[in-house]
Amino acid sequence: MSEFVLEMKNVYKAFPGVIALNHVNLKLRPGTVHALMGENGAGKSTLMKCMFGIYSMDEGEIYLDGEKVEIHNPMDALTKGIAMVHQELQPIPERTIGENIYLGRYPLKSFGPIKVVDHEKLYEDAERVLKEVNMDFNPRTKLKELSVSQMQSVEIAKAVSANCRVLILDEPTSSLTQNEVEALFAIVNDLKAKGVAIVYISHKMDEILRISDEVTIMRDGQYIGTWEAKGLTTDFIITKMVGRELTNLYPTRENVPGEVEFEVDDFTSINPKSFRHCSFNVRKGEILGVAGLVGAQRTELMEGIFGIRSKTSGTVKLNGKELTIRQPKDAIDHGVAMLTEDRRGSGILGVLSIADNISIASLNQYVEHGFLLNNKKIEELVQENIKQMNTKTPSSKTPIQSLSGGNQQKVLIGRWLANNPDVLILDEPTRGIDVGAKYEIYCIIADLAKQGKSIIMISSEMGELIGMSDRIMVMCDGRVTGFIDGKDATQENIMELATQFES
Repeated sequence: MSEFVLEMKNVYKAFPGVIALNHVNLKLRPGTVHALMGENGAGKSTLMKCMFGIYSMDEGEIYLDGEKVEIHNPMDALTKGIAMVHQELQPIPERTIGENIYLGRYPLKSFGPIKVVDHEKLYEDAERVLKEVNMDFNPRTKLKELSVSQMQSVEIAKAVSANCRVLILDEPTSSLTQNEVEALFAIVNDLKAKGVAIVYISHKMDEILRISDEVTIMRDGQYIGTWEAKGLTTDFIITKMVGRELTNLYPTRENVPGEVEFEVDDFTSINPKSFRHCSFNVRKGEILGVAGLVGAQRTELMEGIFGIRSKTSGTVKLNGKELTIRQPKDAIDHGVAMLTEDRRGSGILGVLSIADNISIASLNQYVEHGFLLNNKKIEELVQENIKQMNTKTPSSKTPIQSLSGGNQQKVLIGRWLANNPDVLILDEPTRGIDVGAKYEIYCIIADLAKQGKSIIMISSEMGELIGMSDRIMVMCDGRVTGFIDGKDATQENIMELATQFES
C-alpha cells in the first residue's frame, strides 16, 4: 500500500506557443492539506485540471493508492474520488441549490421502464450535505438568489457530497468573508480527520501558513520543490515563487491629487435594501479606496453610478458638469470606465482573442467609411496595450481564457485604457492574483494616478487599501460611514467605520 493517496509523475502539457507544465511531480498524503503555490501562469490550475480530467496530459502518469489510473473527464475523476472547486465559479443560476450540488449525478426513480429524477431524495440528500458543512441554505432556493460568496460555499458542498478522497480547492476563499473562511477551515479540518487529501491553492500567505501541512511551489510550469509547512516564512515562499526577493509589496507612488474631478451626490438605489444617500468625490490624480464588509453595497453603488443598476435619486458630475447615465454606454461615452469584480462572468469574453477583448469597447473609434473597421490600427492599439500592460501571451490572437488570471486582468484594464477614461472604477482589481502579478497591477494603478486619472478602487484586502489609497471611503449596510486619509488609515479605524450599523 502506497503512503500517498495520489501521485502525479512527470506531467507535461503544452498549448500553442507555451509549455504549461514541464515534467511536474506531485505527491499527496491522506489526511493532509497540501498547498500548491506559484505566480499566475505557474501552471497550478493546469496541473489540477489534468488531475481532474479537464485536460489530457501530453506526457505523465497518475497513481491512486500506488496503482496507475487514467482520468478521461471530470465525471471519471469524481467516480475515482477526486473532486474540485474551481477558482472561477460555473453556477447554473436558474436551477436550485440542490440541483447544482448533484448536477450530473441526480438520483433517479423508476416508473416502469421510465426513469425520472427523484427530487424528494435529491433535496433530502442536499439538505444533509449542507448541514454537514454547516451551511444554512434551503436546497430548493434558486442559485441566482445567492451572493458570489454563497455560491462558492455551495460549490464546496458539491465537492463534499461526492465523498471524495482527494479535494482540490482552487482559491476557495477569494470571495468569502472572514466568518465564512473560518467555516471553510472547519470543513477542511473535518475532511482531514476523515483521511481526505486536500490540495489548497491560494495566494493568501496567512491562510497557507495556518492550514497547510506541506507546500509545493511551481514557477513557469516547473516544479521548484516541496517543503513541510511548519517553519516556512512568507519571505521564503515569495522568493521561491517569483525567483527573486520582493522588498516592497506596494510601489512608491508619485501621484499628486489635484482639484475635485468626479462628484457623486445623494445616490440612492431603487432597492431599499441596497445603497442609499451616498455622497463622495474624487480628485484628479487621486486613488480613492472603498472599504466595507460583504453586504456593504460597495459594488452595487459603483454599478449604479456606471448605469448597471437603477436609482431613485442622485447626481454624478465630472468637472462640474452633471452627467446623464442611464446605461453603461452613457458612462463610457462620458469618460467613466469600470473593471468589474467578476472577471469571468462580466469581464472577459472567454471565447474571443486577446485582441478582441482589448478592442471591444473602443471599436467605434476605428470605423471608416461608415461600416469598415481599420484592422491595422486596431492591431496597433492591441500591441501597444500588450506592451504597456506587460501582458504575457504568445500572440494577440490567443484566446483570453487560456491566460492566467493576472494576465486576463491586465487585458481588461487595457480594454478600458483604450478609451482614455478620466475616471476608472476598479472593483477588486487583484482578486485571485498572485503576489508578483499584484505588484504589476499596483504599478499600473499608481502610474494611471500619476497621469492624472481619478481612480476608485474597491478592495476587501485591508493591506491593499492602506498601501495604495490617498483616501479611503468606508461603507456599511448601504451607507457611507466615513472617510480616512491614507496616511492615517489602520485596520482598526477602517473596521470601526465598516461596522457602524444603524441602531
